[in-house]
This record gives sequence, structure tokens and C-alpha cells, in this order.
Amino acid sequence: MIKLHCFGESGNAYKAALTLALSESEWVPVYVDFFNGETRGEPFRALNVMGEVPVMEDGDLILTQSGVMQDYISSKTGKLGGKSAAERREVLRWMFFDNHKVSGVAGQLRFQMNFLPEAKRNADVIAFLSARLHGALKIMETHLADHDWLAGDEMTIADLACCGYLFYPEPFTFDRADYPHIDRWLDQIAAQPHFALPYDLMPGSPADRA
Repeated sequence: MIKLHCFGESGNAYKAALTLALSESEWVPVYVDFFNGETRGEPFRALNVMGEVPVMEDGDLILTQSGVMQDYISSKTGKLGGKSAAERREVLRWMFFDNHKVSGVAGQLRFQMNFLPEAKRNADVIAFLSARLHGALKIMETHLADHDWLAGDEMTIADLACCGYLFYPEPFTFDRADYPHIDRWLDQIAAQPHFALPYDLMPGSPADRA
């Protein structure tokens, strides 16, 4: 049984959790109390020296970084990884794009706007990150105008990487109505068997800390 160390607010953990769910893998979430500093403690650092969520355990194998986990799951199950070497390269292209241009920006922006104390929020940082995010989303919107999926003709881990933050309800300047092709694509993902939203798939949510 795969264990995924995660918490509901983490978009990167959601990518791994969603990949596990949609690949029909057997797994269990293990809650990490991020907001009370668990990832900074020595027990967690012994599990992942990077001090980050998610962490995946499959027997004696320990993996960190969500993209590595997604690659492992698709390789292990034979699902969601593309049907050819060329498609696999396209999957990787979009996953690297997500890491640098989408999730890497959306995560910081969402944290600034929702989880930092209001007095510590920086309007200039928020504006900069928002502009970067929307530049990336416009690229995705253009691509999805004439493609059902990001890589190939079926859903892959590239889609599950790039959608990771876009299903969260907290405001981070993203409005699906502004991106009709992304909106359609997100609906396609949500229509898949075993799909679940972040706070339904993983333990921990802002409501728990309210």
C-alpha cells in the first residue's frame, strides 16, 4: 500500500494524490501538519531532507517531488504516461512547463493571498506573480484551443500536473470564466472516474484551522 505524506492545502501533494486516484492505485494519505511546523522538524527531515510535502512511500522506496511521483505511478501502472516515446517527451515538456511557469508561481501567489497574515502580504509581489501566472495560463489556453489534452490524445500526468492548483477554491487571481478552453479541460478532468477535489482527496483544509 502506497503512503502519501500530504495535506489538503498543498497543490503539489494534490498532483500526486490525483495521479494515484485516477490511476486506480492502492494508497493511503498520511496527514502532515505543515502549518504547525511538522515539515521543519527532525523526524520529517529524516524522511525528506528537503523538508517538503509530498513524500511517497512504496515499501522501502521513498520518493520526493511530485513530478517524480507522477512519473513513478504512471510507469508502475502503465497509465497516464503517453502512448509513445514522442508523447512521453511531450508529457515531460508540459510537466517542466508546469513546474517552472504554473505551479511554481500559482503556489506562491495563493500562499501570499490566503495563508500569509494580511499584514505580511506584499501587493507588488502579488501583482508580479499574478502577471507571471496569467502569461503561462494564456499559453495553455492557446494550446487547448485546438487540443483536448496537453500531450497526446488522452489524459496524461501532464494534465494532472498543470491542473494541480487550478481546482483550489481560494482566490489567487485565476477565474475559469476568463479561460474557456482551460475551463473545458478542467471539466474533462473532473469528469474522470475517481476524480476528487483537493479537500476531499487529502486530509487538512483551511476550514480545519478556522
